[in-house]
Amino acid sequence: VKDPNPKITVHGFNNLTKSLSFNIYDICYAQTEEQREAYIDYIDEMYNAERLTQILSDVVKIIGANILNIARQDYEPHGASVTMLIAEHEVTDSEANNEESPGPLPDTIVAHLDKSHVTVHTYPESHPHDGVSTFRADIDVSTCGLISPLKVLNYLIHSFDSDIVTIDYRVRGMTRDVDGTKHYIDHDINSIQNFLTEDTQNGYQMIDVNVYQENIFHTKMLLKEFDINNYLFGAGSDEFDDKELADIRERLQTEMLEIFYSRNM
Repeated sequence: VKDPNPKITVHGFNNLTKSLSFNIYDICYAQTEEQREAYIDYIDEMYNAERLTQILSDVVKIIGANILNIARQDYEPHGASVTMLIAEHEVTDSEANNEESPGPLPDTIVAHLDKSHVTVHTYPESHPHDGVSTFRADIDVSTCGLISPLKVLNYLIHSFDSDIVTIDYRVRGMTRDVDGTKHYIDHDINSIQNFLTEDTQNGYQMIDVNVYQENIFHTKMLLKEFDINNYLFGAGSDEFDDKELADIRERLQTEMLEIFYSRNM
């Protein structure tokens, strides 16, 4: 019986570049100017350059890579950035697990990256007129070689309070097999969703926009559960009457839907 998915034997190095862009948004309501300032201070402390370095270091550990260089910076008045250059030892076929399946959580090491980089940038902001505050983190993982960066998604989603997640994945370039035939992707992929755990999939409303012939994949995620108490910063729901809570809920959900659908309502 012929193998329907035979392994590709490449000529020289695998030159495919696999790029993952991962954006998370955390939304909250801070009623007063003092609470809004406290929220921004909380975010700056919670996700400062040192903490972000640890998150990216954990990603590198999960995928078995080696850190070559770290550049990090906390900004004034807000935000932080970290960039890491990473490399790995030679990857065997048995280690290169590119199946369309969920990647590991932080306590499992299953793969390696090759001549790659990971970056993160944070953008905390607050809206003084309606009390809605939004924190965004942009993470990019770019790899060359056998391993797909999609395997780090589960860890990253669980490292942040993710109300909305936007994921872009693209395989660029080409590599040649020993017969000289060009290959533009070296692993099966139907949807980014298939690289997420079942619990994560069940917890989010998700939309795909994929361009299969161009090896471009896009998934948007919106948290299904909405407990108003999880979104009130520096206050509890008992501090507001029913009308105020309904108004706050509408503001928060409008903010989340606008980000999820990328348009104003």
